[in-house]
Amino acid sequence: MQPISNVMKFSPVIITFLLLLTGCAAQLPKGIDPVQNFVVDRYMGTWYEVARLDHRFERGLSNVSATYTVRDDGDIEVLNRGFNEQKQAWSEAQGKAKFVRNVDEGFLKVSFFGPFFGSYVVFDLDDAYTQAYVSGNDRSYLWFLARQPTITDAQKEAFVKRAEALGFPVAELIFVDQSLGDRP
Repeated sequence: MQPISNVMKFSPVIITFLLLLTGCAAQLPKGIDPVQNFVVDRYMGTWYEVARLDHRFERGLSNVSATYTVRDDGDIEVLNRGFNEQKQAWSEAQGKAKFVRNVDEGFLKVSFFGPFFGSYVVFDLDDAYTQAYVSGNDRSYLWFLARQPTITDAQKEAFVKRAEALGFPVAELIFVDQSLGDRP
């Protein structure tokens, strides 16, 4: 197993810094509605990044996962991990998330940099909490997260179809290599 390197900017929750650079705050993309009746305790635990739109903060990363834990203060701790292919080392980023409006709505804001937050919008979530579609503040950010590192062809097709119908650039999707079994 390779050692985990210093904090590296990647994954859905690290969007915060990039959003701040462009002047964006936690907001909903037009026409994207967060899931309702969201149960935070059911969302906690580890999720694997199955697909994403490419951004430099995740470029070259495989085997990406996010682990969510409710903190004592009610916020959510986020730990993102991925394998940096170029460095041949694990990287991680730790941050926090907060609900923007209501605790039963999949609309959160995330941060790795103190008071600066960006959008984390869960806009599709199956009843069993085994797969989630997540957006940032606009359609240039999109993730497919699942409880297992691999999905079926039918799950992949359903994700692409839904994302395309909502106006995401699905031709640019990257399906993440999750084949590395030795995780930190």
